[in-house]
Amino acid sequence: MSSSPSPLQSGEGIPEFNAITPKQIKRDIPLILKQVDDAFSAHETNLRSILDSGGSPDWITVVEPLWEICERLRWSWGVVSHLNGVCHSKELRAAHAEQQPKVVRLSNRLGQSQILYLAFSRLLDSSAQILSPTQSRILHSELLSMRHRGVALGSHDKAKFNEVSERLAFLSNQFSNHVLDATQQWTLKLTQAEEVAGLPQRALRILAAAAQDSGEDQATATDGPWLLGLDMPRYLPFLTYADNRKLRETIYKARVGLASSGDHDNRALIEEILSLRHQQAIRLGYAHWADMSLASKMADDVDAVEALLEELRSAAFPAAELELNDLRALAQRHEALEAGELAQWDLPYWSEKLRKERFDLDQERLRSWFPLPQVLNGLFGLCNRLFGVTVESADGDAPVWHDDVRYFHVKQNSTPIASFYLDPYSRPTSKRGGAWMDECLGRRIKADGTYALPVAYLICNQTPPVGETPSLMSFEEVETLFHEFGHGLQHMLTKVDEPKAAGINNIEWDAVELPSQFMENWCLDRATLMGMARHWQTGESLPEEEFHKLRRNRTFNSGLGTLRQVHLALSDLRLHSRWTPELGLTPNQIQRDIARTTTVIPPIPEDQFLCAFSHVFAGGYSAGYYSYKWAEVLSADAFAAFEDAGLDDEKQVQYTGALFRDTVLGLGGSCSPAEIFEAFRGRPASTEALIRHSGLVEPGMK
Repeated sequence: MSSSPSPLQSGEGIPEFNAITPKQIKRDIPLILKQVDDAFSAHETNLRSILDSGGSPDWITVVEPLWEICERLRWSWGVVSHLNGVCHSKELRAAHAEQQPKVVRLSNRLGQSQILYLAFSRLLDSSAQILSPTQSRILHSELLSMRHRGVALGSHDKAKFNEVSERLAFLSNQFSNHVLDATQQWTLKLTQAEEVAGLPQRALRILAAAAQDSGEDQATATDGPWLLGLDMPRYLPFLTYADNRKLRETIYKARVGLASSGDHDNRALIEEILSLRHQQAIRLGYAHWADMSLASKMADDVDAVEALLEELRSAAFPAAELELNDLRALAQRHEALEAGELAQWDLPYWSEKLRKERFDLDQERLRSWFPLPQVLNGLFGLCNRLFGVTVESADGDAPVWHDDVRYFHVKQNSTPIASFYLDPYSRPTSKRGGAWMDECLGRRIKADGTYALPVAYLICNQTPPVGETPSLMSFEEVETLFHEFGHGLQHMLTKVDEPKAAGINNIEWDAVELPSQFMENWCLDRATLMGMARHWQTGESLPEEEFHKLRRNRTFNSGLGTLRQVHLALSDLRLHSRWTPELGLTPNQIQRDIARTTTVIPPIPEDQFLCAFSHVFAGGYSAGYYSYKWAEVLSADAFAAFEDAGLDDEKQVQYTGALFRDTVLGLGGSCSPAEIFEAFRGRPASTEALIRHSGLVEPGMK
């Protein structure tokens, strides 16, 4: 009797997550890679036969079989990578690390196929084939991607290119593992009440729960002990509320020095990653990695990005100086500055004090009005209002990887159009930090003419439930959920039939944050906020005065916040455009030089933030971190369309929402982002709305 096929071998549909083991990964991925390689070789043979005979390649012959082959690889390795991020274990890490070079090797093989490159070129140039604009755009993108994978290199350079590609994948994975391990390794046990003075009860419960998980059976929120850590649900509340300045200093220094010493030191990895990226760019004919990165983005070049960042920096810097003076004055009034000057570990603490004083806004107390189920109801109601879709719980309809995970269906006119997973809570021991959206399944037309519907992963790391208390969200966590759902909407509401341009596929990286940041704007829309903010125990609506406090709080310390993003974006950009080993400066020194004009308090000696800058060194944001600000210009201007139409005019809101759905969300990667934005807005984007929303408009300006 034959055994049932491995869940990793199916290559399609919803994965059987809990049935996939590290042992299966080690056994099955090599088999899958062999199958993909064989299928691709057969495809190359067919294309060569067509081209050698003088035949004219067409879309069905060239592109559609290729998508099937690549989807097999994406699906299988995508499941493994997903599990490595949300169900981390030493065994899974080892299996992932062992197979990753083989995956990179095959990806390079596909991306360096001369016959495929020739077929793409012939198809694009052929007068005999009528291509849609979407198909032409896909081919241009594929050809550029193949050039970036080294298809035009000679045999010697190609071999070196492939070797470096594998090395870069290994280094990025190692960088991420070091950050995760260093985060898990650092803890501080607190036993005295004065050590946790100022912390709200919710934060104390989380610290006590962490102590219990570490073996302290008698730990309680009231009496301790409490276990401090560097994951955000423990770190951020402590830095924001703890009265003990010395301990705030301790945890801040640990956080900015994360993964910069001992077995988890990422400094050498950063230099090697930057060096190898620079070498790869030179091999491909670019001046540097940033030049290569921007070739496939919306921004024209490094100068264009620097110009945007300078526009924002110059608007934010004077505001940040005033904001710092306000914090300094408050601390001095309380006679709290031992050395007479604010330090970085004081900023969140005194910002929260000033927020309460200026707006009487207690963000910690507001959590009671944002239980996760109520926030989800508000988010889903907004999507119905704007985009005409309904979201329904479908728990039990699909396999999950953890008991925390929920599953939902999305419908339009009662017809299913998509589904998504939501994994909301922080799990520091097994789930990497941050929040992200990823593709589980994409939209496509199946052989029988029906649609395979898109399925998204939506991953957050918000405060988990404690005992009988549900997950009570900070307003920042609410914004994060809306942000990731914006990505999900673009994936799920796509109207594009070509899978290579459907959803988030084929969208320039600096435009991909448009829908996510657009959705954040609705968190402060009155109808949206007041519709979802209800006390988890009493059901009462958020008091009107609290709503107005949140609105006034919108621009609080926006100068400091904008400068922070500009600093990170410039650090990333200049490291990838100016740094080389021959420069005689470390990457950290480059970052510190940038800080002279992008910070109002210089970095402390212990600051090695680059060592935990996973977006850039372990994610897809290298020479692209500016994308957050670039796309924020687009998203603010997009939301301004609703403001112009009138947020209280329900008919206009629904009309504008439908237009946004049919352009930005629906068209995905089928057109250039600039074309899509102009189709929605009627003109190119302007920075005016972002600067206005941020409260950085100079006096006398409108």
